[in-house]
Amino acid sequence: MYWDSDFSAYCVGSLPMSSEIAISLTGISKRFPVFESSMHRLTSLLFRKRTNVQYFEAVKPIDLTIHKGEFFGIIGENGSGKSTLLQIIAGTLSPSSGTFKVNGRVGALLELGAGFNPEFTGRENARLNASILGLSDVEFEKMLP
Repeated sequence: MYWDSDFSAYCVGSLPMSSEIAISLTGISKRFPVFESSMHRLTSLLFRKRTNVQYFEAVKPIDLTIHKGEFFGIIGENGSGKSTLLQIIAGTLSPSSGTFKVNGRVGALLELGAGFNPEFTGRENARLNASILGLSDVEFEKMLP
């Protein structure tokens, strides 16, 4: 576990089970324009002109490597960029800068409670999510014997 002061979140992971890299982020950051009014936003969209625009930096530049078989979590306060970073990794949001590479499949279950059935055990919920991601029972048993 380590604290990344630029990211304002705890990054928690296990020791890698493989030297093969699953996810690699280099200098990833995300910033969003903040407009004074909806008219300024519309003008920016129509004319591709960005004058007097402030930016909110949701994710400050971060480098991160996750190896295959490694468990990883991001813990932080509201607004620290956790979901934004996960959206970038999942490919549903483009970074403002930096590069990332994902070797394998990444599933985005970012909504609270998505793919979770409170009547199932933890293993049954994991199997459900694995099937949603397209893994067969054989693949699931290899991953979680």
